[in-house]
Amino acid sequence: MTAMRLPERITLREARGVLQALAAELAAQPGAPAAIELDASALVQFDSSALGVLVGLHRCAAQAGRSCRLVGMPPRLNELARLYGISELVALGTQGAA
Repeated sequence: MTAMRLPERITLREARGVLQALAAELAAQPGAPAAIELDASALVQFDSSALGVLVGLHRCAAQAGRSCRLVGMPPRLNELARLYGISELVALGTQGAA
């Protein structure tokens, strides 16, 4: 399983750059395992833009024939996902923060 770590901060200001950087990292690993682990445990400052990054990464992985597993999702981000009605999408394979 390939691991990718989300940064400490994803707000509207950083979201596009974070998504581009992680999508490029994903694309640079064409022979990597089919599953990608997205580690969100470092994420401490975020807004709803972080959800857009997660959805975008799921989309990029799916286009590459890969799957995503989210680990360490902060409870507040989980609440935002519920509020926006996408908790099932971003929770696929999710394991909560320890």
